[in-house]
Amino acid sequence: MTRQRRTRIALLNDREVVTHGLRSMLEPYHERLEWVDMGPRGEVSRPVDVTLFDSFIQPEVTDQDLSRLIACPNTGRVVIYTWGMHPDLAAQMIAKGFVGFLDKSLSAAQLVESLEAVARGEVVISEPSAQREGHTLTTPEELTWPGAGFGLTARESEVLVLITKGLTNQDIAARSYLSINSVKSYIRSAYRKIGVERRSQAVRWGLENGMLPDFGVTLQA
Repeated sequence: MTRQRRTRIALLNDREVVTHGLRSMLEPYHERLEWVDMGPRGEVSRPVDVTLFDSFIQPEVTDQDLSRLIACPNTGRVVIYTWGMHPDLAAQMIAKGFVGFLDKSLSAAQLVESLEAVARGEVVISEPSAQREGHTLTTPEELTWPGAGFGLTARESEVLVLITKGLTNQDIAARSYLSINSVKSYIRSAYRKIGVERRSQAVRWGLENGMLPDFGVTLQA
């Protein structure tokens, strides 16, 4: 019997800690998935079947950058990988040419199944976590993010990353599909956890604690 070729995947993310966490989570499925490491500048240097585009990515990425990413022959079929399962954002990303919108709370088994479905040519959008059955959801111990070691939730960390990069509260709300009041609430809770009171202190904390990219992601044509 001919052995079926493994699905070749890559994660486009500018933080090594996130890449390491996902790779460790998927290691038990190495007979079904082949992980392709990114190049030294963050480019997808070898052809893959599926690229996960982490929504934690740099805010400077434009629609033109995304179009180049989707058109790049090395990236294969590209899906959004996110903590923010907003239906309007999912519809917008599919309209832009992405072929999936996958929730980071998916279990490893669910994520593998979704990636294989995408590789087969399907468009996959995760169901809300409350509707999933039969699998244990991914936990923070399985998939981490910058600031997790300080008790920050994924959303608090995302907000701090964007603050460190100089975005205003309004910019953060628009990018994250949150209300301005929700953004302020995340900021207050994050500030309490990292022991700061002002935005300038939060920016300094972010710079000192890895909230900026480990490398610059290259979106090649």
